[in-house]
Amino acid sequence: MATFKTLDDLTDITGKRVLVRVDLNVPVKDGKVTDTTRIERVAPTILELSGKGAKVILLAHFGRPKDGPSPDLSLSLIVPAIEEVLDHAVLFASDCIHAPAADAIAKMNNGDILLLENTRFHKEEEKNDAAFTRAMADLGDIYVNDAFSAAHRAHASTEGLAKHLPAYAGRTMQAELEALEKGLGNPARPVVAIVGGAKVSTKIDLLMNLVKKVDALVIGGGMANTFLAARGTNVGKSLCEHDLADTAKQIMIEAATSGCAIVLPQDGVIAREFKAGADNEVVSIDSIPADAMVLDVGPKSVEAVKAWIGRATTLVWNGPLGAFEITPFDAATVAAAKYAAECTKAGKLTSVAGGGDTVSALNHAGVADEFTYVSTAGGAFLEWMEGKVLPGVAVLEAGK
Repeated sequence: MATFKTLDDLTDITGKRVLVRVDLNVPVKDGKVTDTTRIERVAPTILELSGKGAKVILLAHFGRPKDGPSPDLSLSLIVPAIEEVLDHAVLFASDCIHAPAADAIAKMNNGDILLLENTRFHKEEEKNDAAFTRAMADLGDIYVNDAFSAAHRAHASTEGLAKHLPAYAGRTMQAELEALEKGLGNPARPVVAIVGGAKVSTKIDLLMNLVKKVDALVIGGGMANTFLAARGTNVGKSLCEHDLADTAKQIMIEAATSGCAIVLPQDGVIAREFKAGADNEVVSIDSIPADAMVLDVGPKSVEAVKAWIGRATTLVWNGPLGAFEITPFDAATVAAAKYAAECTKAGKLTSVAGGGDTVSALNHAGVADEFTYVSTAGGAFLEWMEGKVLPGVAVLEAGK
């Protein structure tokens, strides 16, 4: 396993200026934060550093500013929510470099927490500009990265700073990297991956990487239809990327070469309209009517998925098995998720899941807290599953 320094390696930090990269890209409506999950995730790192007497200086981006500073994308909007989650006063500086930041830091007492303005108000942030990074590095003595969700970007605050200051992983980054290592880096076998969602086109790299690393790949959602069609099955009016038949075949060949079982649905829940409570029935996957669409995998398929989960020591999950947003087409995803949670609780399974729809699906099933680890990182989680190097992680592993 690649090694990186964590907060455990930080000894006496009293009075030290610690630049902490966090993810505060939270949803805001009418000036109020509507979901504080991301703030809650970074709270342990912030409070630990503050409790040890460090001057905690938070760096974050918010939204996608186009032309410099914009009032509706100012991080000052987030301060009340951070104070509420931390139960601690949070100071604010109107810039992330130069005098506003330097002056605010100079006034800090040990244990204070200061949030600097949106790093993306400077175009140089995303360009990882050397002078901009240097100006930011001058504000601190130590750099802590606790934003795995931004680790796939080689930006000044996610990658550049680690080249100027002693760099450490925060508690959320540490937990994420340790969970991912157990998931695919150096997993206990057998490893089963469940990949669902609408389209193969968005997950080609992911599937190509997984078939070389896992013992079985369960394919669900609209993606399964593309594989079934490539195999010669008539999928009726189901969501299907017929133009990707050759890609699906290539993935199946790659899987056979690598000794990875591809698990496709044996039956499906079909309907003639895409709406909650639509008339539906279960049919064998070879008997899909021409005017119907598959909106979920059927009970036989669910039993097969559960059997694979039951055989696994490690499960990696990305994407739902059906159109889980509308009932009754959430049944397969909920049943598989509950069974995976049961196996995890019993100590038989390490379960790692991630990706926007996956988090929503596991929350919908009421089991998100029962998985070993659920990543809220989205793009970074997917790129990790694709086997790509994440700049913000690589630079921590290199160490300064």
